[in-house]
Amino acid sequence: MLTSTICAAVSAAGLGIAALTAYRKRFLAATRIAAFSLVPIGLVLTGIVDWLTDVVLKPSVWAGFGILALSALLFLVTRVAERRRLGGGRKERRAAEAGAQRDALAPGASAPSLGPGRPQGKARKPADGEDFSDIEAILKKHGI
Repeated sequence: MLTSTICAAVSAAGLGIAALTAYRKRFLAATRIAAFSLVPIGLVLTGIVDWLTDVVLKPSVWAGFGILALSALLFLVTRVAERRRLGGGRKERRAAEAGAQRDALAPGASAPSLGPGRPQGKARKPADGEDFSDIEAILKKHGI
């Protein structure tokens, strides 16, 4: 009841200020002031003010907010514990990514040369003395 009276008084005062502003030929500002001054009485008439006062003054509502906060805290603690268990710091993840990129190349592979390449039309013929035993072993391992 008291909140309804206060909101009605604030709206009436705002409409009075809007009327004075309109009297000074500032109609755009007066319309804006009138729009803002009608908000408190509109909130009272829709019941939102009563709902807000019920939410703020009920201990059971605050207990519910406390339980929600406890739930969020427990969730965050489990996330932190899971990351620590997996060794998931930011630096460790970056180091793992860099290691994965280095391991993408074959261990014996050399860096590509930046010099001129061989002519496009000619294919390289294997020399007679080249050893293909490691390739044969891999093919045999896979049954090819």
